[in-house]
Amino acid sequence: MRTAVPEIAGVMVASADGLPMVHDFPEAEAPRIAAMAATSLGLGKRIATTLRLGELQETVIRGQSGYFVVYEAGENGVLAVALPAGANLGLVHLEAREAAKRLRELL
Repeated sequence: MRTAVPEIAGVMVASADGLPMVHDFPEAEAPRIAAMAATSLGLGKRIATTLRLGELQETVIRGQSGYFVVYEAGENGVLAVALPAGANLGLVHLEAREAAKRLRELL
């Protein structure tokens, strides 16, 4: 993903219950980021179900300075990506969705 989208600020694979597995975020922030990623995915699923939106694709948090996007990586995993404002979100989705598919098989 980093090769295809060099502007990625951070990427993490976490367990579905919010524990960091592998990441390149600052070590002190990793547990908090993993917990938030898993929580946002869970809430996104609930919203999608309640509003009958179909299967959740990803959750996107957009702030003034960038994005935090979370993808489901099977029942046991979460893929989270942090990006600066102006990043090519379409390319990120393309790369991250493929990575999440591969992670589903591994986790």
